[in-house]
Amino acid sequence: MILPSSTLLRTLHLPSSSATQMARYIPRATLLSITPIPIRHTAASFPALPHSISPPKTQRFYASKCSLFGWRFHSLCGDEWRGAARPPLLSGPIYSWQKEYRKMRRRATKTKEKEKEIELDVSICIEEDLPDDPEVLSIAELLRLNVPLAMKLAFDGLNGSVYKTRDNAISDVGGFESVELSVLLCNDEFIRKLNKEWRDEDHATDVLSLSQHVPDLKLPILMLGDIVISVETAARQAEERGHSLIDEIRILMVHGLLHLLGFDHEVSEEAEVEMEKEEELLLKSLGWKGKGLIQSAHDAETHVNSHEEKPNDRKREGSLRFYKPKFKYIFCDMDGTLLNSKSQISSTTVKALKEVSSRGVKVVIATGKSRSAVINIFKEIDLAGKDGIVSEFSPGVFLQGLLVYGKQGQEIFRKNLDPSVCREACLYSLENKVPLIAFGKDRCLSLFDHPSVDSLHTVYNEPKAEIMPSVEHLLADADIQKVLFLDTVEVVATTLRPYWSQATGDRAKVVQAVPGHLEIVPAGTSKGSGVNMLLDHLGITPKEIMAIGDGENDIEMLELASLGVVLSNGSEKSKAVANVIGASNDEDGAADAIYRYAF
Repeated sequence: MILPSSTLLRTLHLPSSSATQMARYIPRATLLSITPIPIRHTAASFPALPHSISPPKTQRFYASKCSLFGWRFHSLCGDEWRGAARPPLLSGPIYSWQKEYRKMRRRATKTKEKEKEIELDVSICIEEDLPDDPEVLSIAELLRLNVPLAMKLAFDGLNGSVYKTRDNAISDVGGFESVELSVLLCNDEFIRKLNKEWRDEDHATDVLSLSQHVPDLKLPILMLGDIVISVETAARQAEERGHSLIDEIRILMVHGLLHLLGFDHEVSEEAEVEMEKEEELLLKSLGWKGKGLIQSAHDAETHVNSHEEKPNDRKREGSLRFYKPKFKYIFCDMDGTLLNSKSQISSTTVKALKEVSSRGVKVVIATGKSRSAVINIFKEIDLAGKDGIVSEFSPGVFLQGLLVYGKQGQEIFRKNLDPSVCREACLYSLENKVPLIAFGKDRCLSLFDHPSVDSLHTVYNEPKAEIMPSVEHLLADADIQKVLFLDTVEVVATTLRPYWSQATGDRAKVVQAVPGHLEIVPAGTSKGSGVNMLLDHLGITPKEIMAIGDGENDIEMLELASLGVVLSNGSEKSKAVANVIGASNDEDGAADAIYRYAF
């Protein structure tokens, strides 16, 4: 596909030791000068593939020199793409002291130049918004060797070959003194914007080829162009096709290189067959794994047409680093959601929480528990404190939305239970010998010892209950936000709930988060209202959040979120409002929801 013309010529000068700049990554500086000339740009597109990038950003850069098959190359890259109307890589005078470099050791010693030696200038760049991932750095290092090797074999293949559909604007590369090519590894947002600007297609793709060759201009330099690869899309395709990320990026690089050499599968079926054959031949000659991109696209299209997507397909653990988050925040319940039936967070859920947090998504706890109980639970899995999920300085919604903490853990909302309701509940507890816990911020108060009262501490990690000598002492000792009755599931359902639903009237309401627990909370409050209040405080919209829960106390929160996930162990009322019903809490349902829907 031919793109709009622009002006760009890059000529390379040797490094200057005096023009150095200390930055995040530091090698020697290089001066790049530009002479404006008209050029043509081409781009590749691919059938049956979901394609999806970021405005021009600073790129990280690799510099070295090597010798392969008698060809010298060095990888260089500019720092910024300046000017919205220009394609990569440079537009305007750019000096090395304005750039950030990452230093790489030399891979081979300089060989003696032959009279007809062609120099390859190969730039390997990493777009700044990509995660600092060791795998990406390793791939960039491998590409420093792989790209010149692929170029050498591709050039050799052109000699003496006859193609019916290939654009022969580039024929004998032996007539040039040097060949320039750049490969940029970027994210989906970056390549999407390029795709929209140069092809008027507003979605990400896996690879774009931007030709800079001008057939009618007689120059000693063959400016082959630029290959832009989205690592995010490549990671998804590698996972779908069952091979490694480096395998997929090599396949994309070969595809992009062939486009720059005049192959174009979009011209006709015959052109597609010819380019597909060349892809397979080049990959086989290089000994690289995987099918060519055209064949892979055909396979994917056949698979989509013959098989419906399985509802249980999900991203794997450890696979999220190149996926773009769909949400900024995940609001998550504790009991019955993050916690399994043993009131524990499984190792699988811990991994999911760590991975999603490492990708910049904030996990916010919204629970009926006290903050101190949640912190104690997360301490056990090493996710409490400054760099964890929850701490005394993080936002959160606790005690069914009766205590809300915002930025820096500051209390932004507290609602106390009507003292008359609290008094009646305490008297009922004493008269009927039904265990009761009164919650006063991070304290638990009760009127007599009971195994159920102890279990709230030993099983549910709430603060150990303080036994008060009388109802009057309990009411005078703390402001009470809610009270909790503990009994069997049957007693709660048949006796306690009907009685207190009527007795509270409009002064309070009853909710259930756990079978066997009946909570009485102030009227007009809910976990959902607490979440909504916190969103306003943080400046976050409901569209930016995903919520995971199980109980009827989660209903308003689930309805508020852009995506509400209810685990299969949840109540029927909560399932009725869910966007998605996930696996159970004993099947790592919260982790599954994160891997499946958060990215």
